[in-house]
Amino acid sequence: METVTSTQEIKLILAEKAAELGFEAFGVAPIDAHLRQEYFEKWISEGKQGDMAWMDNPRRLDPKKILPEAKSMLCLGVNYRQEPPERRYRIAQYALGGDYHKVVLKKLKQLCTLMQEYGGAQKPYVDTGPVLEKPIAAQAGLGWQGKSTLVIHPKYGPWLFLGIILTTLELPPDLPHKDYCGKCTACVDACPTKAITGPYQLDARRCLSYLTIEHKGAIPEEYREALGDRVYGCDECLDVCPWNKWAQMTQEVKFQARDYPDLKEMLAWSESDFNQHFQGTPIKRLKLSRWLRNTCVVLGNIGTEKDLEPLIALSQRDDPLVVEHACWAIDKIKSRLAKNCSQ
Repeated sequence: METVTSTQEIKLILAEKAAELGFEAFGVAPIDAHLRQEYFEKWISEGKQGDMAWMDNPRRLDPKKILPEAKSMLCLGVNYRQEPPERRYRIAQYALGGDYHKVVLKKLKQLCTLMQEYGGAQKPYVDTGPVLEKPIAAQAGLGWQGKSTLVIHPKYGPWLFLGIILTTLELPPDLPHKDYCGKCTACVDACPTKAITGPYQLDARRCLSYLTIEHKGAIPEEYREALGDRVYGCDECLDVCPWNKWAQMTQEVKFQARDYPDLKEMLAWSESDFNQHFQGTPIKRLKLSRWLRNTCVVLGNIGTEKDLEPLIALSQRDDPLVVEHACWAIDKIKSRLAKNCSQ
C-alpha cells in the first residue's frame, strides 16, 4: 500500500472504493454535526413514532455514545429505484427484491476493512442501529431532507438506501446540502392519509408504510380505504417528487423485483409458504399474520366475487387479527357487488 500523507487522500481512496462497491453516493459529516435533535425529541415526546419503541433511544442524539472515540460519520447511498412489475397489488419499491439490510451492510463491511488499514475503528449501520440516518445524510452532503422528511439526492431523487459508518478517523467533512424543495408541496398534497402533517413533519401513526409494516395491531378502519392496492409499504410521496425527473434506475441486481402469486392464492398460505416466498427479502420479518391482514385490506378495496371464497375460508382461521380483516374485506366486496347490481 502506498504511503498516504493526508486525511484528504484517505477520503478520496474511500470514495473510490465506495464507488467500486456500488455506492452511488458518498459523504462525510463531523461527529458533532447538527442532526435536528430538537425535532426528534419533540417527535418522540408527542408519540408520533407509534409502536416503534426502539426509536426512543438517547444514543441516536449523540453518536459518541455508540463509539466514544468517533470523529467522523461516513454516509453512503445505494440507488434502489426500478420499474414495479404489473400486478393487481403494489409492494413498495424498496422491498421488491432482496433485503437491503444485508446487501448494503456487506458493502459497508468491505469498506470498513479498508478503513482499518489507516488505523481507524468503525461501526457500520443500515437502518438497524441507533443513528439518525437522514439528518446525517443531509449533513454529509448527500442531499437534503425534503418536506416528506425523506432524503432527496439531486441525481437519484428520494430512492437511496442509506448506510452509516461511525469511525475514529478524522476525515474532511462535506458541506451540508442546500434544501431545494422551494415552494413545492407535491409530497404533502399526495399523502393518502395526510401523514405528512406539514412541510418536514411526519406522523408515523398515519403513514401507510408504518401501518402495513411496523404496526402490529389492526389497521385503523379510517385508513383502510386509503391503502388502496398497497399490500406492503407506500411510495406515494416518492413517486410524486419532481426530482424524479433526473432519477435513474438501480444497477444493483439483488434489488430486482421477484415474482409472486396473486393475492387470492396467498390467502391459503401457511407460515411455511410465506417464509419460502419471502426468504431473503425485507417482507419476511412481517410474518404471515400481518401479511394476511394487509392482503385482506387490499382485497376489501379492489377484490372481486372470485376472492370471496378464499376470504371466507380465511375468516375461519384461529387468528383474531386475520379474521377481523377478512370479515371486513368480505363485507366490502359484497357491498360493492350489491351496489353494482342495483345500478
